Amino acid sequence: MNTALLHEAGHFADFGMDTISLAGSLETKLHAMRAAGFGQVMLAARDIVGHPGGIDAAVAAVKASGLRVTGFQVLRDFEGLSGHLHGYKVEIAKQMIGMAQAVGAQVLLACSSTSQHASGDSEHLARDLRKLAMLALPHGIRVAFEALSWGRHLNEVHQAWEVVEQANMPNLGVGIDSYHILATNTSLKALDWIDPAKIYLVQLADFMWQETRTPQERIETARHFRVFPGEGVHSQAITALVSKLDQMGYRGDYSFEVFNDDYTQLPLPFVAQRARASAVWLAEGVLRRGTPLAGQMRLRQRA
Repeated sequence: MNTALLHEAGHFADFGMDTISLAGSLETKLHAMRAAGFGQVMLAARDIVGHPGGIDAAVAAVKASGLRVTGFQVLRDFEGLSGHLHGYKVEIAKQMIGMAQAVGAQVLLACSSTSQHASGDSEHLARDLRKLAMLALPHGIRVAFEALSWGRHLNEVHQAWEVVEQANMPNLGVGIDSYHILATNTSLKALDWIDPAKIYLVQLADFMWQETRTPQERIETARHFRVFPGEGVHSQAITALVSKLDQMGYRGDYSFEVFNDDYTQLPLPFVAQRARASAVWLAEGVLRRGTPLAGQMRLRQRA
């Protein structure tokens, strides 16, 4: 079967969309993703706790969609705290882990702290991430730790990796977000030290201008003005990133994390089709994978 027919008959098994890119109910978002050919979805806690039918109804909707859950997000400001603040965050983490398990997510995304109360001591950070991973381990959940480009102490991917490596837990790895790498202009050489087996999630997005000079600019762009890969001005950099990860041996999931105020005002099929075009560009134009290959970014036939 040729590639075009595979597109029509199959779905993108290793690509997913983030629900944040779409307007509407959880059910309509899931339907739009599935109709556009995606095989998985990245869920946020608000998708579950904000469902009008309650958590059980949200979980049922996810399972009925047929979409695999890429991961569950996002645990913020966990590491580096002390006393009652640390205890508070531990309780939040337990709830997040429980919800991740309920929807069938095998990955919980945690972002580097932005809290002014957080320590920057590497031993403290590693100890906290070790505790988080231990909480998740009995539930079969892996923790992907991501460096926010406006993080207080950790804001680049290699810094996140150093703490993950120091924590030394079997279910603790890193999450890589192209937006944050672009925003900090991080060299791809920073990935050379990372074990590809410890990359648990890759999130992809672009934006329309070349630089974000201040942390506030990074935050505003990240939360309102991202676009799908291939739509912004950093296509070459995203191509280089995805190619680099592929060469390293990464064969995990790619999720489009596109926060865009315009897209949440547009019809769901329109936005989902733009995401589909991005997936086609990456699969064929960047990774040049037009046929189903086990464990790779494949286009799989529906049963």
